[in-house]
Amino acid sequence: MQNSQKALGITDGFEKTNHHLLIFDLSIRGHHPNYICHLIRYWQTQTHFQLLSIVVSPRFLTEHADVVQFAKQQSNLNIQFVAITHQQESALKPRKKVLDRNLRNFQEWRLFCDYAGKLRATHGLIMYLDTYFLSIAWWIKPPCPFSGIYFRPTLHYRQLGAQLSFSWHQKLNQGRESITLNKVLQNSRLTTLFCLDPLAVPALQQRRSRAEIIHLPDPVEYVPPPPQDCTLRDDLGIEAERTVFLLFGAIDGRKGIHQVLDAIQNLSPNWSRRLCLLLVGESKIQQQLEARITEITDSQPVQIIRNYQFVSEEEVWSYFRMSDVILATYQKHVGMSGILLLAAATQKPVLSTDFGLMGAMVKQHQLGLSVDSTQPGQIGEGMVKLMGESRNDFFNPDQMKAWAQQNSAENFAQTIFAGIANHA
Repeated sequence: MQNSQKALGITDGFEKTNHHLLIFDLSIRGHHPNYICHLIRYWQTQTHFQLLSIVVSPRFLTEHADVVQFAKQQSNLNIQFVAITHQQESALKPRKKVLDRNLRNFQEWRLFCDYAGKLRATHGLIMYLDTYFLSIAWWIKPPCPFSGIYFRPTLHYRQLGAQLSFSWHQKLNQGRESITLNKVLQNSRLTTLFCLDPLAVPALQQRRSRAEIIHLPDPVEYVPPPPQDCTLRDDLGIEAERTVFLLFGAIDGRKGIHQVLDAIQNLSPNWSRRLCLLLVGESKIQQQLEARITEITDSQPVQIIRNYQFVSEEEVWSYFRMSDVILATYQKHVGMSGILLLAAATQKPVLSTDFGLMGAMVKQHQLGLSVDSTQPGQIGEGMVKLMGESRNDFFNPDQMKAWAQQNSAENFAQTIFAGIANHA
C-alpha cells in the first residue's frame, strides 16, 4: 500500500493523526456529490478532526471534478480524495440481480474496512449505511469506530398507513430489515446512526442500541437567482399560458413517468392544451419514452419537452424556479426525496405520492397535493386542480420556506460532525 499511498498523495500525517475522519461513498449519482460538498464546506468550522480522507469511485474524480477542485481550494484544511483502484471497481458485481447486489455490498464493505485500516482512520462515516446492514450484522468488524446515514427505514410504516399497500416483497424486506437492524444496533463499533426520516427516529430509539440515534436534516442549499432575468422558459420554447409540470432526476419507472404519461393521455383536450410536461434528467428508457410521447402528442395538444442530460446544480435551480408544479410521483417509494426539499426551497407546489414518508411530509408541511401515484386517474385529477385558479390553496409558501430552512446544508453538516465528535 505504501507505493499506492504515495501515488495518491497520502502523507505521513494522514497515517498517524489521532483525529482522522474517513468518508466512504462509492456512489456518484443523486445526492452523493452534494452531501460530500456540504461536509467539505463545513470542515473548516469543526474543531475535532484534523484530517479528512474521502474514499470514492475513480469515476467521481472526473464526473464531479468541481467537488474535487473545491476540496483542493481548501488545501490548508487537510482534505484529500482517495479513489479505489480501477481493478477494484471493475471487480465489483453489477446491481441488476439480487444475489449480485448483495455480493457487491459485501465487496464494498470489505473495501471500506481495507481503506480504513490502510489509511489509519480513527473514525469512518458511511454515506449510505443501508447498503451494508447485512455486512455489519453478520460479517467482519471494521478497524475503527464508524457512523452512517440510514436512508430508508420501514419499521414505522405501519403507523404511516403504508403497510396495507406493501407488496409481499416489501413485507419480506421489512421483516428482514427489523432482524438485521437489531444486530446492527448492537455492533460495538457503530457509534452514531444518522436517520433522514424524522418519523422513524422514535421507533429506532425504542430498540436496544449501543449507538446514538439522531435525526439528520436532508440538506438543501438554496442558490439565489441571478440578477438578470431568466430566459429558460423562452429558451425551451414553452408556449404561453401553459402550466409547467417538472419531472426531474432519473426519468424512469420508479419516478412514475409511465403513470404521468397515462394521466396526460386521458386528459380532455381543454386541459392538455394548458399543460407542459418538462422532463429533465438522464434516462435509461429514453427510446421507450420517445415512442410513447410521440403517440401522446399525436393525439393530444399537450407540450412535452425533454432534456435527457445530467444538469449542473445551477441549472437545477433554474428549472425549479421556472416551473409551476413539481412532480414527485414515485411508485411506493420508501424514504425521503430531495425533490420535495428543492420544491420547498423554491416554494413551488408538488404533486406527490401519498405513500409513506413522502406523503406524510407533503401533508405536514403543506407542500402541495398528494395522491395515489400508482393511479393515472388520480394524477390527472391532481394536474387539473393545480392548473386551476385555486392552485395557491393547495400549498403554504411560509411553511415550505420554514421546512427548507430547517434542512439547510449547514444544519446537515453540523449535525454530522457534532454527532461523530461526541463519540470519537
